[in-house]
Amino acid sequence: MPSTNGISNVPSGSWGTVSSSDVSRRTFNPIRDVLSRPVKPLSTPQSTKDLISLSIGDPTVFGNFKTHPVVVEAVEEAVRSYGFNGYPPSVGVPQAREAVAKKYSHPDAPLTANDVVMASGCSGAVEMAIGVLCSEGQNILLPRPGFCLYNTVAGSRNIETRLYNLVAEKNWEVDIEHMESLIDSNTAAILINNPSNPCGSNFTKAHLRAILAVCDRHKIPLISDEIYADMVFSGQVFTPTATLTSTVPILTLGGLAKQWLIPGWRIGWILVNDRNNAFAQVRQGLFALSTLINGPCAPIQAAIPRIFDDVPESYLPALNKQLEAHARILESELGKAPGIEVISPQGAMYVMVKLDLQAFVDIADDADFCHKLKWEENVEILPGECFAYPGTVRLVITPPKDKLHSATARIAAFCRRHHI
Repeated sequence: MPSTNGISNVPSGSWGTVSSSDVSRRTFNPIRDVLSRPVKPLSTPQSTKDLISLSIGDPTVFGNFKTHPVVVEAVEEAVRSYGFNGYPPSVGVPQAREAVAKKYSHPDAPLTANDVVMASGCSGAVEMAIGVLCSEGQNILLPRPGFCLYNTVAGSRNIETRLYNLVAEKNWEVDIEHMESLIDSNTAAILINNPSNPCGSNFTKAHLRAILAVCDRHKIPLISDEIYADMVFSGQVFTPTATLTSTVPILTLGGLAKQWLIPGWRIGWILVNDRNNAFAQVRQGLFALSTLINGPCAPIQAAIPRIFDDVPESYLPALNKQLEAHARILESELGKAPGIEVISPQGAMYVMVKLDLQAFVDIADDADFCHKLKWEENVEILPGECFAYPGTVRLVITPPKDKLHSATARIAAFCRRHHI
């Protein structure tokens, strides 16, 4: 029988291949890809030791980092109230937006509840921020090395990514000249991540001002991913980027995942820092994008005011002290291994290590280093290819101290075994 819509009918009972969408085919997350690869057998003996994973930035994996009891109680209270079982406003529960605005407002970057849009984790905030500022065919400037999700989100939307260099020898500061050289008339936004995943770095005020000056000269809005806000080590001071400008419009991204050790709860937010109403259309765009999921989990949002008010002030300094102690174990022990250089971390949950590939007999690149390490020592770390920075590896600092000592001893043994 002929088709009534001009398309030939497929014979009954016969299916062709259903194509996936262009968006899905453009979507690629290198971390998930690397971790899903099977370990290919090698000629060297395979390790029978227990797996130690230093690959994923989830502080809850080993159970040694736990959120404060008040955080759990706040959610239980919200659930038992029966007041948040329905659909929340798509931009967020009002008391959550008010609490976030109160916590992050600053005399030099004032916020109200209307400047807060809640998201499904900071990853959701990244997707909304890139989606609202960049159209298909435009370009966005991203850090190298940088968190791979930025590239994943932009690539899926057919947005060109241009990677500006971070300089390891300067504690991963931005190469400002290189950043500025990438800008053209089609550049829609610049994104920074401070403190940094994967670098564990923390920018000074002077450096943030230099980045803002680039944005101001070219009238390009900034996305500032600050999911690790205030998570810095001794001698370091975190500065919210928006407090350093009265002209550059900024979308500041944050969430509960890292500081409150609850990444699985999937609550993030966007702060619209806009002193001159440059983001009038962007605000409307964020509202429109928020309706795609009709807002993140309502009971978790409802718990935010109590979390911010009742968790003791001593909680974060104690957490940072614990994280720094873990980071220094990695830094100290890996510093004894041949063929690698540790870039001293200043915050967040990561250590970046540079590989001297010429110092190894049979290590081709960072991916080969990680593959052989897992086969021979059963330690899992991420190659720099995940962060567009070959010749490096990233390690997570949150496993228990005994695991860190074991992992670093195995890595050192591996390096000695393959060293020239």
